[in-house]
Amino acid sequence: MKSYVILISVVAALGGLLFGFDTAVISGTLNFIQPYFGLSEAGLGWTVSSLLFGCIVGVLFAGKAGDRYGRKKVLMLAALLFFVSAVGSASAHLLIFFVIARILGGLAVGVASILSPMYIAELAPAKYRGTLVSLNQLAIVIGILVAFFSNYLLVDTGENNWRWMLLVMAAPAVLLFFSLFLVPESPRWLVARGKTREALHVLTKTSGKEFAHTELKEIGQTLQHQEESTFRDLMAPKIRPLLFIGIILAVFQQITGINTIMYYAPKIFANVGQSNDSALLQTILIGGTNLFFTLVAMVFIDRFGRKLLITIGSTGMMLMLAGLSVLFFTNQTSGVLVLVFILGYIAFFAASLGPALWVVAAELFPNRLRSKGMSVAIISLWIACIIVTIVFPIMLEKLSGGITFLIFALICLANLLYVIRYVSETKGKTLEELENEFAK
Repeated sequence: MKSYVILISVVAALGGLLFGFDTAVISGTLNFIQPYFGLSEAGLGWTVSSLLFGCIVGVLFAGKAGDRYGRKKVLMLAALLFFVSAVGSASAHLLIFFVIARILGGLAVGVASILSPMYIAELAPAKYRGTLVSLNQLAIVIGILVAFFSNYLLVDTGENNWRWMLLVMAAPAVLLFFSLFLVPESPRWLVARGKTREALHVLTKTSGKEFAHTELKEIGQTLQHQEESTFRDLMAPKIRPLLFIGIILAVFQQITGINTIMYYAPKIFANVGQSNDSALLQTILIGGTNLFFTLVAMVFIDRFGRKLLITIGSTGMMLMLAGLSVLFFTNQTSGVLVLVFILGYIAFFAASLGPALWVVAAELFPNRLRSKGMSVAIISLWIACIIVTIVFPIMLEKLSGGITFLIFALICLANLLYVIRYVSETKGKTLEELENEFAK
């Protein structure tokens, strides 16, 4: 694999790192912002989910802006939004300003969630695309781990500790902005804009001279005679099934419970008797487990394929959540078993549905509809995330942990059955080959 391709993928994946950091950093602040702003459980859920409302707008903006101005330029805008969000949320003294800053961060997360994996997929050679797109998920989990770790280090810095936790994000935002000057625009976007010579130059550097002309020809053929696409085109008979797969997988990624663990882990541990310091330390174990098993997924996703990983992962997630449910039903939550089942759940998610969703979403749609198809799928993801984030603390309070985690276990079972029945394997094929295959 060429070092230039790795550089491009790492830079783009910084958007994923910021995505992960921004969504996870809030978990360490919950026990401090709740009394500071005087929030009820429902109010806390709405405040946490304010970022997610921004995500939806960001996703809608990302697809169209990415097609018009290029993936690279819009990612630079996202970096600026991440910076403004970090400074704004850290300095807010009124809830309204805190929420506005979080919404701006959500805009950036929405953009990064679409354009980072898309940009990598459009530049990566087919042989390594699964691994390279998984770099985005790796960066997301690194961002989550960095957020958990920095939260733990800053928890004893006084009454403004939560402000310092939120401000940390400004540093990687600056790094992303300036790193993007080192990488090219997507060759598929360049061809669509008639910049064939520039596209060939990029393909030569990423795929080598022997493959560059062939790949350029394939890109040109798929774009030839294609009219400007609209969202209505996603409902064409041959595209609609792909759209449904993208939406359903994206929704399942969220409603199987991952962000309930990521956002509310300290609160879960506090509910079973852990101190704030201990709860934050245990979230570092969650982040470390997430990171390690994402690396495992990167090793195997191009070898064994996306479908097998999701099948195994969904089975494991279901069993771990069922075990967690039993512990809550039997009031055995004071020992280490709660942590063991949570870490097991994180491991199975990180090795399967976590990275595989982003890979499959970037592969499903034809060139002219990729940004729009991914936008709809990822909007569905964030809507599901909003619902789960708002509802989870209320479920935990009203229904008990046993019923709550049993519901998530049953959702994992539904995901498993859906993947076995409807999801096809996509490994080892160029985006153009997949487009021709799905069009049949």
